[in-house]
Amino acid sequence: MAPIHRASATADIFMTAHPEPAAAEHAVPRSAAQDHFANRRTFAIISHPDAGKTTLTEKLLYASGAIRLAGHVKARGERRRTRSDWMEIEQKRGISVTSSVMTFEQDGITFNLLDTPGHQDFSEDTYRTLTAVDSAIMVIDAARGIESQTLKLFEVCRLRDIPIITFVNKIDREARDPLELIDEIAETLALDVTPAVWPVGMGVDFKGVLDLHEKRMLGADGQPNGLSWENDEELSAHEGWMANPAYAGAVENLELAREALPAFDLESYRAGHLTPIFFGSAIKSVGVAELLAAVSRWAPPPRTQPAEPGPVTPERDQVSGFVFKVQANMDKNHRDRIAFVRLCSGTFKRGMKLKNMRLGKDITVSNPMFFFAQDRETADEAVAGDVVGIPNHGTLSVGDTLTEKDDLKFTGIPNFAPEIIRRVRLSDAMKAKQLGRALTDLAEEGVAQVFRPMIGADWLVGVVGPLQLDVLGSRIEQEYGVEIRFEAANFDSARWVASEDKAELKRFLESNRIRLAEDRYGAPVFLAPSRWELQRTEKDWPKLVFQTTRERG
Repeated sequence: MAPIHRASATADIFMTAHPEPAAAEHAVPRSAAQDHFANRRTFAIISHPDAGKTTLTEKLLYASGAIRLAGHVKARGERRRTRSDWMEIEQKRGISVTSSVMTFEQDGITFNLLDTPGHQDFSEDTYRTLTAVDSAIMVIDAARGIESQTLKLFEVCRLRDIPIITFVNKIDREARDPLELIDEIAETLALDVTPAVWPVGMGVDFKGVLDLHEKRMLGADGQPNGLSWENDEELSAHEGWMANPAYAGAVENLELAREALPAFDLESYRAGHLTPIFFGSAIKSVGVAELLAAVSRWAPPPRTQPAEPGPVTPERDQVSGFVFKVQANMDKNHRDRIAFVRLCSGTFKRGMKLKNMRLGKDITVSNPMFFFAQDRETADEAVAGDVVGIPNHGTLSVGDTLTEKDDLKFTGIPNFAPEIIRRVRLSDAMKAKQLGRALTDLAEEGVAQVFRPMIGADWLVGVVGPLQLDVLGSRIEQEYGVEIRFEAANFDSARWVASEDKAELKRFLESNRIRLAEDRYGAPVFLAPSRWELQRTEKDWPKLVFQTTRERG
């Protein structure tokens, strides 16, 4: 297996020196460890399905020099094999169904790129991934604008004050007017918007883009053409750019936008109040290198993470982190199981002992890994902001906190009540043990939630959308050799049950066993046959809380 590529080749956009973040950020002397983590950029890409998120991911990796061939989901043959969509079902369907982690370097910056599922049926995986990032790129289709899933994911980012850079994709196709798109983004998301890369024509009239930061022009192939869009004499002498209707219209619209919109402000962007907007085409690599440069230049280094008893800053000496994702069977030959840990503080070294706060036990991390989708290499050292994979045999689950010494717990990684509940039926009753192993493994990943009824022996699974069931069934068959089918369970809703009144909770559990199950942590779950029944039960038991979310771990 090829090692993760540490890019040394410099993309065109980096040939022009970019300034470091504002000098005020360096006014206080920094330790060597602080300088180390200050070079981390941990970010996610979010979008509605088919907006071009996976293609953009591939082209960002290509622009950095991390891969030699950028696959994209509409291609055939060798180009069909995208690096971020590595699972068989992803490659067959051309969609992302699980988050991927790509760690790569360029010009002294280490990027941790987390590619998230765009389909709403996998929103839980996306939510968990967003707890592990410091910034995000929001991809919008230039013809469709803000779509439903984009809006939902943006709201998740807003809850965590995650700064967002917007990439308006597919401007080489028929698209909406740039000013109209900017108005929609500003009004729908209640964000300040400022242009960073501006299109010259769109669709059949597309001629290239204007890079406002470097004050230069890029052609329709995304490459600089040696012209400055602010030099009228130069433009007039070169291929009649000043007389080009697409160029004249672009400049006129740009001037309107710059008069009406605020200038870029680093502090406002990092606070989540302003989004710089890049117009481009991922499939043609237009604006992609400029986007990567902006992540390097503007996106924040590792941020303070919410925890109990208090927030954890990246400057903290002790190593700490949390598990935001578990992936089983990335290597089918070894039946491996990898916990992805976002490091939040300290300098981690291979062979360290870290305490799993949920279990109260120490684990020795002897074989940590950095990932490039499915490829991996040993991680001898890592710092705050890095994502490290830890092989384990069921000792680590999503939401677990790992610490070097101090007792703490990272917060904000919940389970969500499923919207679809199904009963699992085996085709071969002799494989009940294998089924239990498969469901437990995949529940720990977050592919689905698994419940055991308090009365009866059947397994129940809960998912957000029907596509999750397809993925669950496909993976159980492919990875565990077990054929299953899903049947209606006659339950409409699932709610975790809790109460400060332990006697009342016990009385409820004893009198409703036929409608109760346990999740994989042993927490009681009420299964309601209808929304009316749920509301009636909530009314009849006012001392109980019927929860739609429950903190993991």
